[in-house]
Amino acid sequence: QLHSDQDKGDGSLKYILSGDGAGDLFIINENTGDIQATKRLDREEKPVYILRAQAINRRTGRPVEPESEFIIKIHDINDNEPMFTKDVYNASIPEMSDVGTFVVQVTATDADDPTYGNSAKVVYSILQGQPYFSVESETGIIKTALLNMDRENREQYQVVIQAKDMGGQMGGLSGTTTVNITLTDVNDNPPRFPQSTYQFRAPESTPLDSPVGRIKANDADVDENAEIEYSITEGDGYDMFGITTDKDTQEGIITVKKALDFESKNLYILKVEATNTHVDPRFLYLGPFKDSATVRIQVEDVDEPPMFSRPAYIMEVKEDVPLNSVIGTVTAQDPDAAKNPVKYSVDRHTDMDRVFNINSGNGSIFTSKPLDRETLLWHNITVIAAEINNPKQSSRVPVFIKVLDVNDNAPEFAMFYETFVCENAKAEQLIQTLSAVDKDDSYNGHQFSFSLAPEAASSSNFTLQDNRDNTAGIFTRKTRYNRHETSTYFLPVVISDNDYPIQSSTETVTIRVCACDHRGKMLSCNAEALIHPTGLSTGALIAILLCIIILLVTVVLFAALRRQRKKEPLIISKEDIRDNIVSYNDEGGGEEDTQAFDIGTLRNPEAIDDNKLRRDIVPETLFLPRRTAAARDNTDVRDFINQRLKENDTDPTAPPYDSLATYAYEGNGSVAESLSSLESVTTDGDQDYDYLSDWGPRFKKLADMYGSMDSDKDS
Repeated sequence: QLHSDQDKGDGSLKYILSGDGAGDLFIINENTGDIQATKRLDREEKPVYILRAQAINRRTGRPVEPESEFIIKIHDINDNEPMFTKDVYNASIPEMSDVGTFVVQVTATDADDPTYGNSAKVVYSILQGQPYFSVESETGIIKTALLNMDRENREQYQVVIQAKDMGGQMGGLSGTTTVNITLTDVNDNPPRFPQSTYQFRAPESTPLDSPVGRIKANDADVDENAEIEYSITEGDGYDMFGITTDKDTQEGIITVKKALDFESKNLYILKVEATNTHVDPRFLYLGPFKDSATVRIQVEDVDEPPMFSRPAYIMEVKEDVPLNSVIGTVTAQDPDAAKNPVKYSVDRHTDMDRVFNINSGNGSIFTSKPLDRETLLWHNITVIAAEINNPKQSSRVPVFIKVLDVNDNAPEFAMFYETFVCENAKAEQLIQTLSAVDKDDSYNGHQFSFSLAPEAASSSNFTLQDNRDNTAGIFTRKTRYNRHETSTYFLPVVISDNDYPIQSSTETVTIRVCACDHRGKMLSCNAEALIHPTGLSTGALIAILLCIIILLVTVVLFAALRRQRKKEPLIISKEDIRDNIVSYNDEGGGEEDTQAFDIGTLRNPEAIDDNKLRRDIVPETLFLPRRTAAARDNTDVRDFINQRLKENDTDPTAPPYDSLATYAYEGNGSVAESLSSLESVTTDGDQDYDYLSDWGPRFKKLADMYGSMDSDKDS
């Protein structure tokens, strides 16, 4: 309450208030000076208010005393409960953690005044989550309270923490929060097989690296702590089978490493071990982190194809071996217990020429055609062995046949020898060195001998000297030669080898007599120079000449065909009264095609324009248009057609092909009526086509066609 000493109680003074909350939170009685609060005050919103009050004269409005200021402090009461910074906390710790392991810290705040009483003093306690966890009352740190908490038993925990002010005393306010705690996995569980023995079956035809079966050891851990590696530690199938780990399912996949054979072994026993790949040393005391199991694999018998005794066969045969000679034998057997008989054959895709054949019963291979080493040294064929009872069961084997050489080819010159001798040559002068080759093979090297043929040994003008190194030299026997007397000498030379049987051949050396200078350089020969000029040869010139002739003939034929095409009819006028047959395999419009000729001609033959030129060809000025005599009104149509035919046959301007003038008009009031063979008679037998033969050579084709039809009917 405010009161002024000047206030005499007569109502002449008035109290006014200003400052924080004046007129809103705080009001003053202007007569008595009482200050009152209009609302409930909250210290957490504003703890201090500063107000100013003054007494003024009601009539003049002037202050009677100086303005006075006063401060209103709000005293705190415990009206705010503690609030956590998060509604929900999430935390995780490894399983099997020690007691007292830090989990997470929670924090709560109180809006009350911490300097006034215990309204803001917060104490933490655990409402839910015991006996697994505990919380420090002053710090809010949550710790583990139970030893060896196992994730495999329980993974999720929900803890409720309470924060209470007033130091936890009675009457204090409180707030709660939830903490979700997850136990993370550690490798504290070894893998374990659910059964001690596994059994699988595998056909003996199982391909390599194919799976036989799957086994799995269970591990209660997760992620990398549950990763398992499988291995085969012992057993009689240690080298026959392998095992790998499926990374997705952590299963062990047993696969075949070597080919199985039921007849050799039909049961394998393996010991398989499963081991954790990530072991935690802290938990080794729990035991070895691995387990083992026994796997029995039963091999099943299947019908297998025959097996050859070798993966490939190599045989040798001489090229002069007689036909049907056996060169070798292949052997195959059925590996099954039934031992089915085997049939042999040659894959003809590998022996298209059928050079070899095979005995289907015993597998002996023999020749069916002559061999030639010089043509083909190796023959690579494939032999097929199939079961007689089940031909689908077959196998193949390559057979490599080498053809051995025999001396069946005579030696011959290495090249064609054509040399010259100078007219002024001296005796015993070397004019040519000879060498020879042999298609046959020689293990010790070829040794050729050269000699003149017996018929030329005594009478020849040249001698031959064998150099004993597979070469020979031709020497002159006399001093001078005359090319006008003899221009060319043919020297027969006999070449022999030293193999068995000895082969020899007679080759001819051509020697021309030429004029030479004093140094022995050839100047000219009688017949033709040995060294060809750099120009074109005679054969090339003849070929060029033939090409020119062919080109000229082609041009002439093209010009003739073009000239003939100019005279071909171009039916462009509807007034043309003829149908021209261009080719006999072209189907026309028939009788209904009335646009190809002028119908008015039949009705009034005299109406034909005598001076009208033909429109289907280009007019030629050499021939003047002919005037056609006008037909009489009572002229018979047959006579009219015959007259037209005669004119066309004698017309020098007619093109050189058959031309058919058709006068077949059907319509009301037609003078000539229909001349068509299709409509003028009722049956084919009533029509006589003999008159076509009288129409001249241009209608011979039609006469033959219709005449043959009549003969077919008669027959």
